[in-house]
Amino acid sequence: MSDSDPAPSLYAAREPVFPRRVSGVFRNLKWYILAITLGIYYITPWIRWDRGPSLPDQAVLLDLANRRFYFFWIEIWPHEFYFVAGLLIMAGLGLFLFTSALGRVWCGYACPQTVWTDLFILVERWIEGDRNARLRLHRQKRMDFRKARLRLTKWTAWMLIGLATGGAWVFYFADAPTLMVDLVTGQAHPIAYTTMLVLTATTFFFGGIAREQICIYACPWPRIQAAMMDEDTLVVGYRDWRGEPRGKLNKKKGQAEVADPPQGDCIDCMACVNVCPVGIDIRDGQQLECITCALCIDACDDVMDKIGKPRGLIDYMALSDEAHERAGQPPKNIWKHILRPRTIMYTSMWSFVGLALVFALFIRSDIDLTVAPVRNPTFVTLSDGSVRNTYDVRLRNKHGEARPFKLSLKGDPAMRVQLEGTPYASVEVPADTAYLQRVYIVTPKGAAASDAESTPVRIWVEDLTNGERAYKDTTFNGKGN
Repeated sequence: MSDSDPAPSLYAAREPVFPRRVSGVFRNLKWYILAITLGIYYITPWIRWDRGPSLPDQAVLLDLANRRFYFFWIEIWPHEFYFVAGLLIMAGLGLFLFTSALGRVWCGYACPQTVWTDLFILVERWIEGDRNARLRLHRQKRMDFRKARLRLTKWTAWMLIGLATGGAWVFYFADAPTLMVDLVTGQAHPIAYTTMLVLTATTFFFGGIAREQICIYACPWPRIQAAMMDEDTLVVGYRDWRGEPRGKLNKKKGQAEVADPPQGDCIDCMACVNVCPVGIDIRDGQQLECITCALCIDACDDVMDKIGKPRGLIDYMALSDEAHERAGQPPKNIWKHILRPRTIMYTSMWSFVGLALVFALFIRSDIDLTVAPVRNPTFVTLSDGSVRNTYDVRLRNKHGEARPFKLSLKGDPAMRVQLEGTPYASVEVPADTAYLQRVYIVTPKGAAASDAESTPVRIWVEDLTNGERAYKDTTFNGKGN
């Protein structure tokens, strides 16, 4: 290469992908998942759930201002964040499990990028037509009135979908009906408008413009999954032993042209390529870009039905099945691929975490307390010679109404408890509140606890409404300290 020749480009120019419409089992499954997932996302913030007069009535609410997460009957407090951590662990293990068993099935069916891209492509097909019509419009250099009208209509529809997506997201963080009124009247917080603007723009760009580029270049999951897949993982594959060599169909004979060597079942119709949302050719083997959506299976099966060939030229199969089938042996049963040590391990771990969270959810109390001794000073000697220790007790009332809480002690019988601000041993704790109460423990002069270095003591709290109790252990410091 001479010095005057330009350096070769490291990147190929992107050719937009215009998938062709296809029907079949896997395409229908994707439609069902799209409808269910989008329905859950857009509708969930509007579901009401009565928790009482003092708590929000939204079924799913991430109340960051008050540091509460509400999921129907479940309320998660800040000190219970292990529930959220457990759910994230379950989500990760679930992804590991599905990837080990079925490859990138999450990417092909339930990933938000896939779901919204499918929706955007559907809108594009409604407005501009199927693959051939969209290709002609794309390759048309002149921007006439028809092209401008179709483009503007499509972009407007995409923008409205993006706006609905951003709007639905902010509804998860505040009462949806109230926030909707505030948004329309211009009374909402600027953060709400900013969040909607950002999510609208990203949804428009990711689902409408970038599409497969996000999966190929931006998403780290294809790289991570390589460590979780093996030769027994079920992925979308092409049976080249059956399809090769390729050749055009002889319409006169109703079969592929006779060739030497004998021609395979693949007639090189490109249907599998034309329906692929990432624009790859599955016949080239396993590729990073493949999201395992199986639309190429539907397209190929449809062609095989038309030319009178058996289905399954492109199918879900394991890499180990290729060698078996090429040798004339039947492939393994699908359950032998799925039920193997790795997937069983992931299933066991996932189940263990899930059962642990359910157990923790059912044994947790609706009342709770934390005790923080005040160590400055460690103790106080009163005028009558008695010794007093001070504690900051935080009482948690997880009920939807105010409850009377009574505090008591278990330890040295000479100890007595006093509450700051009230002559009684009980205090009214507001609903859904962590109430801070200053508590004094006093021992009389000459008592064993007064002269000892430290004495263990247990502080009990009782809900006087239903009798539910909780406790925390601490120490009482005497003069010997």
